[in-house]
Order: sequence, then C-alpha cells, then structure tokens
Amino acid sequence: MELLTTNNVWMMICTALVFFMHTGFAFLEIGLTRQKNTINILFKNIFIITVGLLLYYIIGFNLMYPGEFNGYIGSIVPGISPPENGMTPEYADGGYTWWTDFLFQGMFAATAATIVSGAVAERMKIGPFMIFTVIYVGFVYPIAGSWKWGGGFLDELGFYDFAGSTLVHSVGGWAALVAVWLLGSRIGKFKDGKPQAIPGHNIPLATAGVLVLWLGWFGFNGGSVLSADPELTSLTLVTTCLAAAAGGVVAALVSFLRYKNLDLTMFLNGILGGLVGITAGADVMTPESAILIGAIAGALIVFAVSTIDAIKLDDPVGAIAVHLICGIWGTLAVGIFSTNPEHTFVAQLIGVACYAVFCLVTSFLILFTLKKTVGIRVSEKEELEGLDGHEHGMSAYSDFRMNEH
Repeated sequence: MELLTTNNVWMMICTALVFFMHTGFAFLEIGLTRQKNTINILFKNIFIITVGLLLYYIIGFNLMYPGEFNGYIGSIVPGISPPENGMTPEYADGGYTWWTDFLFQGMFAATAATIVSGAVAERMKIGPFMIFTVIYVGFVYPIAGSWKWGGGFLDELGFYDFAGSTLVHSVGGWAALVAVWLLGSRIGKFKDGKPQAIPGHNIPLATAGVLVLWLGWFGFNGGSVLSADPELTSLTLVTTCLAAAAGGVVAALVSFLRYKNLDLTMFLNGILGGLVGITAGADVMTPESAILIGAIAGALIVFAVSTIDAIKLDDPVGAIAVHLICGIWGTLAVGIFSTNPEHTFVAQLIGVACYAVFCLVTSFLILFTLKKTVGIRVSEKEELEGLDGHEHGMSAYSDFRMNEH
C-alpha cells in the first residue's frame, strides 16, 4: 500500500507539472507574437485545455487505451469505467489509480493542439481553429496514440516512443505544417520573396514560458516512467535536463556562427528542441547520448527555421522546427543510441512514416474542408488591426496601446 501511495502521489505531481506546461505554451506564444493578438492566443490555449480534457473523458481515453482491439482503431465507448480494483492495467503494473492515469494522459492530449495554435498565430479564424481542435484532439490524437501506447500494431512492431517525441510532438507538428501551408503567411512576412522579421512584443514573457516548459518536462518525461521508481525516474530527469541544456547552447552557438549575433529566441527554441528530441528515449539513454541528442536537436533548430523561411512558410513561434523536426530526430535517435538492443532504427523509421501519413492526411482533410466551407483566414483588415479587437472585443493591455501593423 505504501508503494502504491508513493507511485500515485508522484503521478499526480507529474500531472500537475504537465498541466503547468500550458502556462508555458501560452507565455511563449504571446511573447513571440504581437500584442494585438494576445487575447486571441490566450483564448485558444484556454479552450484547448478545457475542451481537450472533456473530450478525452468522453471519448479519447477509451479510444487510446482500448484494451483488446485490432491494433489500428478501437471502438468508441463514452466515458470512463475503471476496473473493479480501480487500478491501472498491465502497462503500468497497477502502480497507481485509473483516475490518476486518465488525468495524466489527458494533459498530454491537449498538448498536440497547442502546438498548432502557435504555428497559426495572428491570422487564423478562431471558430475554425476550435472545430479543428475538437476533431484532432477528440479523434486523431487518441487513434494515433493507441498504435503505440494502447498496444497497437506499432507497439507489436517494436516501435518505441517513451514520452511522445512522435506521439505528441510530431502529431502536433505535422498538423502545424499543413495548417501553415493552407493558411499562407502573415501580411508583411515576405517582401520581394525575402523573409522579414516580425518581432514578438514580449521576449521576457517568452523566456519565462520556456523555463516553465522546461520545469513541466520534469512531469512530462518523469511521469512517463509510470511509477516513482527511484533509479529510472532520476535517470530520466538527468537525460532530459542535459539534452535541454545542450540543445540551447548549440542552437545559440550555431546561430551566432551563421548570423553573427546572439539570438535569444534561437537559444530558447534550442532548449525546447533538446527537450523534444530526448523525449522519445529519455529512459534508455546514457547522459552522454542525451547531450549528443540535444546538441544535434539544437543545430537542427537553426537550419530548420531558415529552411522553413526559405520555402515561404510562416511559423511565428518556430513550432514546426521544434516539435516536428526535433520530434522526428528524437524518435530516430532511439534506434541509434538506445541502451536497449531491441530498439531498432528500422522500427523507429516505420513509426515516423506511419504517423506522418496519418497526421498529414487527417489534418489536411479537416483544415481543407474548413477552408473551402467557412474559411480559415481572417480578413486583411482584421489581421492588420489585430484579432483581439475583432474576434474578442477586448485588449490584453487596455491601458497601454501601440499602433502596430
């Protein structure tokens, strides 16, 4: 009973830390965008976590953890019916309660849509975004998650994703890529084919957001041990932090060598890239491997951001570079650096490919249908004047206004 209580308390603490990550996402997104869209971004983030939890209770949890199923898609069973003893099933060895498990997994579900929120900032209509969130969080994410974490066909294949480099971050990243492509760039982002900087209005807030996210990752990865096992939990937190540190330092260094300036935003995204990169294998890496994985993720951030600009995709917060590119890298890195000989590069590659196809197709179908029916982009006037006034009728800083276009 004492061990059960310890495990359950640890998992509840991790749940709270992952919940707190939504504060970090909100701070990061509003900090890296313009003040005239602050309310819009905050509204989306609050909508995602509230509706995401409700959807995950109504349909998502059972769809993602269906027990016996065909390995591809489970049946829709509304609500949650805990086992007779109220404990988690085999994948967590009955180490904590079913209710704690639901809440912990529910926090993950909302994260996928939050990734899309940052990428489409400053020009997507709030209504279509809300519809997209309901479908993607309610159906797409749980089905994708069941393939590995629910004991589906990728789990049987040997694919490994400890805490979600692919299952959470790439699932959101692929949708972000599709959304940015279908939306088009913000007004003024590209001039004569060349990308123009559109500075965020509050970099200190963005910095606070990254530090909050890093803290939240203690729960994101630490909780994915699914117990309070001292050795494994401690190792996981060490590899997580070392990868984050390496990602930030290398991103800052590579950015300096390329652009001859010490770019704080690149430093921040490098930290996040390192965190995303280590997430797939934080429990099966040595500290040295974690540093190398994070360092490569940090370098990838710099080149991914410039490449995304070069192909004229407009991602205001770098979500595609961080969550998609580093998510793919981290997943493949398991097949290279894992201390478990059963983890193979081929299985990891197959997993990445399966999620790419599924998420690209589903997100395209949802967003393209919305684009052709209700439209997904605000008018030019609304974009120039800001979404806060037009879609929400309020200002984030009512006593401090700037004329920014």
